Amino acid sequence: MTKPIAKVESLLGDAGEPVPGDGDAQFLAQYFERYRRALFGADVTAQLIELKERIRTASQAGNKIIIAGNGGSAAIAAHGATDLSKNAKVRSVSFNEASLITCLANDFGYDRWLEAALEMYADAGDLVILISSSGKSPNMVRAADCAKRKGLSLVTFTGFDSGNPLKSRGELNFWVDSRAYNIVENTHQIWLLAVCDLLIGAAEYPAAPRTDTALAPPTPGALPTV
Repeated sequence: MTKPIAKVESLLGDAGEPVPGDGDAQFLAQYFERYRRALFGADVTAQLIELKERIRTASQAGNKIIIAGNGGSAAIAAHGATDLSKNAKVRSVSFNEASLITCLANDFGYDRWLEAALEMYADAGDLVILISSSGKSPNMVRAADCAKRKGLSLVTFTGFDSGNPLKSRGELNFWVDSRAYNIVENTHQIWLLAVCDLLIGAAEYPAAPRTDTALAPPTPGALPTV
C-alpha cells in the first residue's frame, strides 16, 4: 500500500509544484504543500517560547491576556482565550461579545471600537495579542497604537506582506509567509494553541476536571501540574 505522504509527494515536482495528474488531488497536494511551507519554512521555536514566557510573566503578576482579531481571526482569538483561561489557568479575554462590538463600533466607528475597548478594559501590565491576516486592518492598527500608548506588551500575528503596519508595531511578531487567508489563519491558530499546550506542558489532558474535584477559579499565575 502506498503511504499517504508518498502519494502527496508523487503529485509534486522538485520545486513543490504539482505535476500533471488528477485535478482535485493535484490541487490538494499543492494546497497542503502551502501548509508545510507556512509551518516549517521558518523556525519560530524561539518566538513561541518567548510568547510562553511573556504570558507566564503577565499571569504570575496578576495581569490578563487580551486577544483580538476580525472575522476568522476573532474566532482564533476566542479559541485561544478560552483555552488559555480553562486549560492553562491564565486569565484571558477576547472582546468577542456582539453587544460590546456593536455598541463601541456604533459610538466610535468600527475603526476605533477595539481601541475603545482597550481604553475601557486594559490594565497596566496586561499582554495584548492582535491577530490580522493582512496586518492592515485599521481597527487592529489603531488598537496596536493604543496598546503602545498605554505601555502594554504587544504581540502580533500577521501574514501577507512582511512589512505590514501591524507587524511593525509589536514587540514580538509572528508572520506567516503566505497570501492565502486560510493558510495564514490556521497557522496562527496552530502557533497560538501550541503556546497554550507549552504552558501546560502536555499535548493530551482531560477536557474537564474530574467529577470529584471542586471547580474553583484559577489562581493568577498558577499553572496546572500534569
